[in-house]
Amino acid sequence: MSPIVRRFTRQVRVGPVPVGGDAPVVVQSMTNTDTADVLATVKQVRELADAGSEIVRVTVNNLESAQAVPRIRDQLDAFGCRVPLVGDFHFNGHKLLTQEPACAEALAKLRINPGNLGRGAKRDESFATLIDIACRYDKPVRIGVNWGSLDPALAGRMMDENAKLAEPAEPEVVMRRAMVASALESAAQAEAWGLPGDKIVLSCKMSRVQDLIAVYRDLAAQCDYPLHLGLTEAGMGSKGIVASTAALAVLLQEGIGDTIRISLTPEPGGDRTKEVSVAQEILQALGLRAFTPQVTACPGCGRTTSTVFQELAQDIESYLRTQMPLWRGAYPGVEAMQVAVMGCVVNGPGESKHANIGISLPGTGEVPVAPVYVDGEKTVTLKGERIAAEFQAIVEDYVQRRYGK
Repeated sequence: MSPIVRRFTRQVRVGPVPVGGDAPVVVQSMTNTDTADVLATVKQVRELADAGSEIVRVTVNNLESAQAVPRIRDQLDAFGCRVPLVGDFHFNGHKLLTQEPACAEALAKLRINPGNLGRGAKRDESFATLIDIACRYDKPVRIGVNWGSLDPALAGRMMDENAKLAEPAEPEVVMRRAMVASALESAAQAEAWGLPGDKIVLSCKMSRVQDLIAVYRDLAAQCDYPLHLGLTEAGMGSKGIVASTAALAVLLQEGIGDTIRISLTPEPGGDRTKEVSVAQEILQALGLRAFTPQVTACPGCGRTTSTVFQELAQDIESYLRTQMPLWRGAYPGVEAMQVAVMGCVVNGPGESKHANIGISLPGTGEVPVAPVYVDGEKTVTLKGERIAAEFQAIVEDYVQRRYGK
C-alpha cells in the first residue's frame, strides 16, 4: 500500500508542539476534573501526558477555574511536565479572560465555539474580545464548531436559502454545510480582526460517523487551516472506540487531520488515559506514527486450548506500555519494535521470524517447548514454568542492545 499523503496545511504552534504542515498528527486529550481543583487537575494532566497526550485541554467555565489555570501551569512546570494546556471556553470566555489575563498567559491555545457566543451583535462582540485577547497574548485559537451547538441563525438562514432552490438539498446536507460555513466564516472574521492565519485551527465535531466524514471532506477542500478531528460524544467502551476509529481512519487515510482526540465516555472509575491509547493505536495501525512496541498475537483456536499464550501476550503488552515513559528518552526508536507471541506451530514460527522478537508457544498436543526468534533467527528454545519471565528478560536485553544510546 502506498504511504498516506497528507493534505497540505499551514503550521500552527501550540506551545512547543507544531500542528499541521509537515508535523506528525498530534494526539490530544481533555481532563474531566473540576479545573478549580488544582491538585486533581494537575494529577490528571500528568497522567494524560505520561500516557502520551501531546496537548491537554481543560475546561474554563467560571472565575475559579480561570484563576486556577496559572497555578496548574506552575505546578506542572515544577514537575517537569511541559505539555501545552488548551482552555475550553463556552458562553463566557470573553469575560473570564478579560477578568483573569493570567489565565490567557498560562494557556498555549484557546478553544472557542462560535455557536456558544450569543446571537447577532452580542456574538460578534464576544468573539471580537476573544480574538483580541488571542492576538494580545500571541495565542493560537481552535475555532471548534459542534453539531449540538450550531449557531441557529446561520442554520436558519441556510435552510431558508435551500428551500428557495428548484431542487433543495436534504435538511441533513444543509446542516452539514452550515457546520462548514460556521467554521470558515468565523475563521475569516478572526483574520479580519487581526489573528494571523497561522494561529487558527478548525474543527467541526459531529456525533455520527458518516456526518463527520462528509463534513471534514468538505472543510478540507475549502481551506488550508490545520484540522482537529474527533467524533464528539462517541460513547462508552467498544462502541465509542469502534465509532471513532471508523470515522477517523477514513479521514486520516485520505490525508485529512492534523490533531485527533478520542472522546470516550469513561466507565465509572475508569482510566481517562484510555482515550490517549486509542488515539495512538489508530495512528500506529495506519502507519502514521509509532508510539509503543506492537505485539502480534494469534486469536486462538482449537489448537490453542491452553491460555498460556494469551496470558503471555497480555503481560508483554502491559509491560511494554508501562516501560514506554522510561524508554522514550533512553531508547530512541524502540516504539517501532515488533513483538510476536504466538500460540501454535501453524503461524507461530513464521510470525515470530517476521517480528524483531517472537516466541511460538506450544499448542494443544505439541511438544512443550517454545522457540524464540530474534531478528528472524532462532536463538533459544524455552521450556518449563518460567517461559514468561525468561522471554521478558530476552525482550529487555534486546531493547538495551538494539536501541540503547
